[in-house]
Amino acid sequence: MDSLTQIVLGAACGEAILGKKIGNKALLFGAIGGTIPDLDVIVGGLIHQNKIDAMLFHRGFMHSILFSVLGAFLFGWLVFKLYNTGKRGDTTTRGDWIRLFFWSLLTHPILDCFTAYGTQLFAPFSDYRVAFNNIAVVDPFYTIPFLVCIITLMFFKRSSIKRKTWLKLGLGVSSVYMLFTVINKLYIDSVLRSSLAAKQIEYYRYSSNPALLSNLLWYGIVETKTGYVIANYSLLDTKSSFINFVELPKQRDLKPEVYRDIKDLAWFSNGYYSVYKMEDNNYQYNDLRYPLLDKNNPNSSVFKMKIFKDGDRLNMIPFEAESRDFNAAISNLWERTKGI
Repeated sequence: MDSLTQIVLGAACGEAILGKKIGNKALLFGAIGGTIPDLDVIVGGLIHQNKIDAMLFHRGFMHSILFSVLGAFLFGWLVFKLYNTGKRGDTTTRGDWIRLFFWSLLTHPILDCFTAYGTQLFAPFSDYRVAFNNIAVVDPFYTIPFLVCIITLMFFKRSSIKRKTWLKLGLGVSSVYMLFTVINKLYIDSVLRSSLAAKQIEYYRYSSNPALLSNLLWYGIVETKTGYVIANYSLLDTKSSFINFVELPKQRDLKPEVYRDIKDLAWFSNGYYSVYKMEDNNYQYNDLRYPLLDKNNPNSSVFKMKIFKDGDRLNMIPFEAESRDFNAAISNLWERTKGI
């Protein structure tokens, strides 16, 4: 999920492990631990010259269970050595710090697994991307109540029982909301299946995930024999049915059989993708797991990138949307969320 949410969850882990001993400093170190896995964006850029490789490095090993274990011992030992000196000597133990970093590191990729992006939780033993698709990458309904509780507990002394109360409230409210999104996901999938049956659409597989910023508006993509079908549904719609069905071709102007980089990007997108040759003789890769900005334009995917040939490989330029396009997209999403 977004960086703020991971900081809040990491801070909560720090408070749970060391809040009584070191107060608000536990929140700080927990937040640091909750941020570390996303530093793979920087690490990937340093390791890989190719931008595709760098992007695929994100949510890889540094988001795995193994990294959480190894990182807990490494960062726990290092911070213990630096912190437990002078007047702070014997106030904490090495085990305290290992537990703090273990939980703040581990909860980060676990939380990411609930989004559609995919997380290699079992790397390096498996490249399977865990993605439950039940919550948007940014969802203020999850984050804001949790954040308010964490900020509130900071104003109480570390020995105060109220800190524990606010921590439990933050964890409880966020967990209940997450449970709601899981149940809602099961309901949404049932609505999508019934909608496809009503439309008499034969399909191989389907995927659904929240559009953006809430769990109200959902986007569905379905793979058929000839292409893809996309549709959307809001919980505020008058009928329990996906609508606005649009067919998309399986455009493959660069073949995964020819280009390993396309095969890797297809793996990243779970096979829901298209590649179009553009007028400048470069290409556009669309990750179709995410909504289109314009349902009449198959090249208007929210998640797209420019692809070009770079020697015997392909490389990419991340797509940067113009502010007016982004504002229009948010406005359209809001209007659709209000229901039909």
